[in-house]
Amino acid sequence: MNLMLQGKVAMVAASSRGLGFGVAKELAREGVKVSIASRDLDAAEKAATQLREETDARVLASRMDAKNPASIADWTSRTISEFGGVDLLVANAGGPPAGGFDNFSDESWQEAFEINLLSTVRMIRSVLPSMRQRGGGSILTITSITVKEPAEQLILSNVMRSGVTSLVKTLSIQLAPEGIRVNNIMPGRIDTDRIRSLDSTRAERTGMTPEECRADAIKTIPLGRYGDISEFGKAAAFLLSDAASYITGSSLALDGGSLKTV
Repeated sequence: MNLMLQGKVAMVAASSRGLGFGVAKELAREGVKVSIASRDLDAAEKAATQLREETDARVLASRMDAKNPASIADWTSRTISEFGGVDLLVANAGGPPAGGFDNFSDESWQEAFEINLLSTVRMIRSVLPSMRQRGGGSILTITSITVKEPAEQLILSNVMRSGVTSLVKTLSIQLAPEGIRVNNIMPGRIDTDRIRSLDSTRAERTGMTPEECRADAIKTIPLGRYGDISEFGKAAAFLLSDAASYITGSSLALDGGSLKTV
């Protein structure tokens, strides 16, 4: 299938590793000019070098703090200065810590709000002028299958990422007349540092080993394994592309069949 992404410009947040890197790599393979960002500039530069070597794509690396509106604006300005505009945005940020309701103070809730919900608002706001000038665009947010089935020990993520999902649905209606599509992708257990960390946290809480936690989690996945970031990247690239031109306001689960909702 021709995704018709050649020559487009994408901004991919939190993309020095993990899910964001998987999306950036797949877009680069499709001929997209990719602007990646991370709180750690050295990590972003290293990831950019790897992407250039493996795909021959044009890649820009920037430092971006998702809690800082000026940092988001600077990343957008650098991207437009380097590539001339923005066609695609992947709004992404690291997940908040695991824990139950009694584990978190107001400060913890505020930080999760800033990183996981308000950062998405700010990223989308920053790219809309360029997308409008270019006659359209595609926006993809990365949340979690917990927005459909909340996980007991991920209360901060459950709440904030559900807000992102509502934002996506609302904006998909408002921006459709301008040719801007907005979708959401909900990863399940993709084999990333984040998931390995959650397995380790569960192991500490239950007395199991991380390996036992992983094996226990795999029992709940019909496909019988964790997903790979390349599989995630391919699905995200499709949703961003013109091959998905009649899809907006949707949330796609990439979970090996583990969601039990209809």
